[in-house]
Amino acid sequence: MAWVLRLLEDLEMIPATYFKKLIGAEEIWECRIQYGSNIYRVFCFFDSHSVVILTHGFEKKSMKTPKREIDRAETYRRDYLNRKGKKR
Repeated sequence: MAWVLRLLEDLEMIPATYFKKLIGAEEIWECRIQYGSNIYRVFCFFDSHSVVILTHGFEKKSMKTPKREIDRAETYRRDYLNRKGKKR
């Protein structure tokens, strides 16, 4: 996970294998981590150009990302922005 986040700092273009925007989601991105035979996803969003807010992670067990996990990340994002007094 830390290695993928360091890629954000160091590279302008990060391979989608490690980091990509979720299509159909409200500015939610996913960090993709494989450790051994396990695959993990950590959702996040950008607060500014240099600040990444991590929402939550889970072990991915199917090809499709569960809708409830995307909804959860979007809820965390809205809550964060509302507490900061920003518009969605």
